[in-house]
Amino acid sequence: MLDVLRNTAYRKLFSAQVVALIGTGMLTVALGLLAFDLAGGDAGIVLGIALTIKMVAYVGVAPIMSALTNHISRKTLLVSSDVLRAAVAVSLPFVTEAWQIYILIFVLQAASATFTPAFQALIPEVLPRESHYTRALSLSRLAYDLESLLSPILAAALLTVISYHSLFVGTVFGFMASAALVLSTTLPVMRASAAAPFLDRLTRGVRVFWRTPPLRALLAMNMVVAASTAMIIVNTVVIVQTALGRSPVDYAIALACYGFGSMLVALALPGILERYSDRAVMLIGCSVLPLGLVAVAVALLSPDAPAAWPALLTVWFVLGAATALVLTPSARILRRHSDDTNRPAVFAAQFSLSHACFILTYPLAGILGATLGLAPTAFVLAAVALTAGIIAAQIWKRPTPAAPLTVPNPSPQPSDRRRDPSNVD
Repeated sequence: MLDVLRNTAYRKLFSAQVVALIGTGMLTVALGLLAFDLAGGDAGIVLGIALTIKMVAYVGVAPIMSALTNHISRKTLLVSSDVLRAAVAVSLPFVTEAWQIYILIFVLQAASATFTPAFQALIPEVLPRESHYTRALSLSRLAYDLESLLSPILAAALLTVISYHSLFVGTVFGFMASAALVLSTTLPVMRASAAAPFLDRLTRGVRVFWRTPPLRALLAMNMVVAASTAMIIVNTVVIVQTALGRSPVDYAIALACYGFGSMLVALALPGILERYSDRAVMLIGCSVLPLGLVAVAVALLSPDAPAAWPALLTVWFVLGAATALVLTPSARILRRHSDDTNRPAVFAAQFSLSHACFILTYPLAGILGATLGLAPTAFVLAAVALTAGIIAAQIWKRPTPAAPLTVPNPSPQPSDRRRDPSNVD
């Protein structure tokens, strides 16, 4: 897998991604502490609103910025986005009101919604060979999972010697280091698309999705992933500490099992995708996720059983692995069904539409968990995931091999042979 890092351009871009992810991870911890300073017991409300603003920015800003910046060089766009994110991180320690956090978070996430799709669309140009691109996707998945595990640990270690305000400084360094790495990279020139009205550019990615069956299926797969991920992100802490009566350390262990499952699959996927099709691998993931949610519901029906805790850890591991089976190959589908004139728009559409699914499933998981209970919530989300998975399988049909051409070859009559000019003795 690491052989793709021999490509100088990709090595610098991957390094930029890693340092930006570390900065974002520290920002998440620092933002939670800042919200508690400002709102005390209402910090959850502040963070909830901030996360909602993040999703709204992701859904609304990505296609708009893709349409507005299609004539701007990728390097300029990426570096400008990193500089803007660093400027916001510098400003956050000085806020004194919750509304200021909301404005800065919107600007920060708008910059991320500009940076991420443009960055993702650039990698296929840097690594045109599909085998190399697949390894890069696995490395990217691994980086995201490691960040989710290591950034809180790094932040906790730093907080023993510095105040949380200093974590924002680390975030600034992360974004500026990312900008410097991108600036030092020689990037391929991406062919600009033909001049078109703004509305045409705005909807270009969505139109490619709509007319391409595998991409329409990917939309349904996004909902499968969103249903299971919502259960993990929103309700793990409630399941572990309330339903099972375990400690905050066990909450971290549960999330680590989820990330570990995803990382193992990310490491194995390059070899798997050389033997099996993207469709087969992704549909297996879409089949396992609703089954995993059903297993969660069953386990929650008997939370006092001795096997409840190890069962939960096992299911979280399986859900993480299945999520990676769907998410990691998805960029290969985007690459395969786009070209260098519409690829940024297609990646922006996937970024926006996939996060739109989370806008539906996050509140669903939270509201149903609080009103119906955790087990019924898992059953409902399993039904959502199963329905979306069936839709995906129906849309993305297995290619039917062409039937062998059989041509009857009776012995022609002499008169037939004379009439048919194609008959040559």
